[in-house]
Amino acid sequence: MSGDARLWCDRLVRGLGQHDFDVYALSRSERQQGEGFIELPPQVGRVRTAPLWTVGEDGVTFGRRARRRFAECYGELAAVVCAGAAVAGDAAGATSGDGASGVADRFGNALYGLAELVREEGGGLIGALRSESAVRALESACRAPGALPAARGARVPDVLTVADRIERTLRPLSLDWYGEQEGLGSVDLCHATSGGAAALPGLLARHFWGVPLLVTEYGVQLRAHYLGSREESGPARALLAAFQGRLAAEMYRQAALITPGNTHARRWQERCGADRAKLRTVYPGMEASPFWEVGERAECADPDTLVWVGRIEPGKDLVSLLHAFAQVRKGRPKTRLRIVGAPAEGPGAAAYLSDCKALAARLFPDGAEGVRRTGGGPVSFEKIGGPDLPSLAKAYAAGAVVVLSSVVEGFPMSLVEAMFCGRATVSTDVGAVVEVIGGTGLVVPPRNPRALAEACVALLRDPERRALLGAAARARALELFTVEQNIAAFHGIYLEIVSHCPVRRADATGEPLPFAVPAEAHVRGTWAESGTRPASASGPRWAAGSGAAGAVSGPAQEPVPAGKGAP
Repeated sequence: MSGDARLWCDRLVRGLGQHDFDVYALSRSERQQGEGFIELPPQVGRVRTAPLWTVGEDGVTFGRRARRRFAECYGELAAVVCAGAAVAGDAAGATSGDGASGVADRFGNALYGLAELVREEGGGLIGALRSESAVRALESACRAPGALPAARGARVPDVLTVADRIERTLRPLSLDWYGEQEGLGSVDLCHATSGGAAALPGLLARHFWGVPLLVTEYGVQLRAHYLGSREESGPARALLAAFQGRLAAEMYRQAALITPGNTHARRWQERCGADRAKLRTVYPGMEASPFWEVGERAECADPDTLVWVGRIEPGKDLVSLLHAFAQVRKGRPKTRLRIVGAPAEGPGAAAYLSDCKALAARLFPDGAEGVRRTGGGPVSFEKIGGPDLPSLAKAYAAGAVVVLSSVVEGFPMSLVEAMFCGRATVSTDVGAVVEVIGGTGLVVPPRNPRALAEACVALLRDPERRALLGAAARARALELFTVEQNIAAFHGIYLEIVSHCPVRRADATGEPLPFAVPAEAHVRGTWAESGTRPASASGPRWAAGSGAAGAVSGPAQEPVPAGKGAP
């Protein structure tokens, strides 16, 4: 796995040394799978991986009876996905006990029916999902009375696209991870670190063995779908959104607790049907130590420099930032803007960077008087690792004000880093920005260069206000957004869930075992030796949920805990 999700999962597992972990990881691309291994902490006992990016048929072919069962289950799943009522409304109704709960039951029964079929037949699901009969079942559901208007307009290419995406998402149903003794059935808790395909192993563990499920989402899958690629047609996008919505509703319905990373994600989860009583906001933990020195010396900043840090992509709206900076320069001609970052992955990212550089060249021609400039103008595009910016902390240290100009944002990591550094910030009101800032910075509407410029000038002209805001921002970040608070929160949540979990195991004499590792395993002697696991075992055993990592770039994003063999 990669990115912020990898760091969060790695810190969580390493920080909870008093618990045992098994890591189940899904990879979503060959490049990601080949990124290499990391050293495992001692509390990780087992790592299992599986790709979502390759077909990997198992050679099992369904017989007549199995094909009939598959047709019934998949046909029911397709019918629910194509049903005409609003997805979000149905999902919300599933928690309120009205007729929509029947729709949720139908989707869940179809999903688990497919999983049970795979267990009985020893495989064969991927071939069945890619078969002509599956495509015909989906097409029939689109043409059925009462189907979504967009579904009725779906053409054959749209149906094929949707069938392919559903098959990719349901691939975890075919994995051999669900044994009672060696698989997910042997653990005390499944922690799914994303929704979508990443939550399916935890859902099956709960269905087959009653293992409680904890779901953490820092990026809601349905939101990611809406913000993702626009390559699909309107009917295909509507059907895929309906499928993601049904799957999210089932995940939230079965979860013991749900931990969104911020209130913005929480609102999406509630809209998808999550019960408010199950929701606990847990902010992602970030390492503050790299920014400690800069935060202690906020006065070292250049008082005439604005800094922007992040991945360069259209959602960050550098075009508005550059136009805003042109207005800043009218009142403060000595001001610089340092844009620090590299293009994001994906098509068009490099072209967007080129367009931004071309716009900067037009707005700020060379030769401006009184400007110290890097690269020939008041605006510079830089990367971390150069002689001027050897580290991320140095990038934030370079300016008096840090700017965030996004039009789309989840949890703004760069904003928290700036707060760790004690910097005053100007941000656009998107995603969880207001929640993160909490009154310690200036917030303006997105796509409004004039408002962005006025806020920047206000802080550039008032060093005392900058200092006060920066100090308050640093105090807030250290209180709410550190690794330590994140680990402590999940430690308490793990114990809370297991304390409410019914006893499902017994030892050789029939006595109940409340944990996968009984308390007696900690004591040397006959108690430990007579247990089901060796005396060296320690702590309750957790399964850190499955998934594959990536930036919020589309509906296939699934973060996962890092571990040996986990990409």
